[in-house]
Amino acid sequence: MFEDLSLKLEKALKKVTGQGKLTENNISDTLREIRRVLLEADVNYKVAKDFIERVSLKALGKDVLNSITPEQLIIKILHDELTDLLGSEHSQLKLNSSGITVILIVGLQGSGKTTFSAKLANKLKAQKRRVLLAAADVYRPAAIEQLKILGEQIDVPVFSVFEKDAIKAAKDSLKEAKTNNLDTVIIDTAGRLHVDENMMAEISKIKEIVNPAETLFVVDSMTGQDSVNSAKAFNESVDFDGIVLTKLDGDARGGAALSIKSIIGKPIKFVSNGEKLKDLEVFFPDRMASRILGKGDIVSFVEKAQETIDEREVEKLEEKLRHNKFDFDDFLKQIKMIKKMGSLSSLLGMIPGISSQLKNAQIDDNAFSKIEAIINSMTLKERVFPKILNGGRRKRIAKGSGTSIQDVNMLVKKFNEMKKMISKLNKKGLAGTLFNNLKFN
Repeated sequence: MFEDLSLKLEKALKKVTGQGKLTENNISDTLREIRRVLLEADVNYKVAKDFIERVSLKALGKDVLNSITPEQLIIKILHDELTDLLGSEHSQLKLNSSGITVILIVGLQGSGKTTFSAKLANKLKAQKRRVLLAAADVYRPAAIEQLKILGEQIDVPVFSVFEKDAIKAAKDSLKEAKTNNLDTVIIDTAGRLHVDENMMAEISKIKEIVNPAETLFVVDSMTGQDSVNSAKAFNESVDFDGIVLTKLDGDARGGAALSIKSIIGKPIKFVSNGEKLKDLEVFFPDRMASRILGKGDIVSFVEKAQETIDEREVEKLEEKLRHNKFDFDDFLKQIKMIKKMGSLSSLLGMIPGISSQLKNAQIDDNAFSKIEAIINSMTLKERVFPKILNGGRRKRIAKGSGTSIQDVNMLVKKFNEMKKMISKLNKKGLAGTLFNNLKFN
């Protein structure tokens, strides 16, 4: 997410790296390069111009304290201005404490509305909401079937009607929710290849009938300024409450994300950065600003861990580590926990300093598959007592897992090295301290 933009900004900031103080010349050179980077990222021209002017005004005349460098100061100013550009404060999704909460999903065709609807249903279900997905996209072939398949994957019911009547589908979905004691209805509406009067009239009518707590406009980030223009047209007709940025894991340059709040005046509420139904993040302007500047987002990383990692399993693991009884079964459990948190590339991007190191690197989200296959090919006894893994056993494991003996040997070697490190930590009394610091309060 924004890796290319982050790397280019990092390169631009090198003009003040090592400088003793901020001067009009080095500020001007740096900001000229940053402006070029923003325009290349397809940021709206006026937005980029105003942004650079604000940063320049803040940077000029600033005293550089002994405790910080000019680079750190300019990064702080850039972070504050990026945060403001992205929306200043986090805007929460409005959910009614009683009665039925209706969330209306709108946008152009191909923006990812249907997938987002299912992702949002999955997230709200995890928050103990009783969700119904309503299929009001009655025009696109197989749209209803797609929503039903996605609903089945996350065990959320999907309501649809036989008629090609989107208004009826939306209206009747509320009756369905009330009948089945459900408290949240997410209505997936039809998109078009362009903004047209009939579509706007239909969506406006649906909104009037269902009275949604939230109307969310889904934007394909890869379409750049086109998506900003379509959002502006939609907002003038429908007056939506928030924006969803999809496909941020693709080749999106970042222009839509950096321009849309400033131009439309509506907050970004979610970002979707993967194909899996768990790949949906609540949007925080300050955290996104940190990611764009290559400083990671450790808060979101911890929150994601809190959502997916079972604390009881963590406590069991801590006990095993204290007594140096960590085995391949425990290793396999940890891999499964990590995979639940999302794609490796998105997780690594949240860790400060990692983005620049990942330049041109191919992050394989199936990197754990080989390790899992090897461990799954071991017997229970072999997993618990790795010392019995002789040549014959390793040959059988390699054949059973579809890997090579070298792969098996490498895994066993790395596992033994890890056990030795844990043993040293235990002797120094550091293993317990480490885990206490990692636990989530």
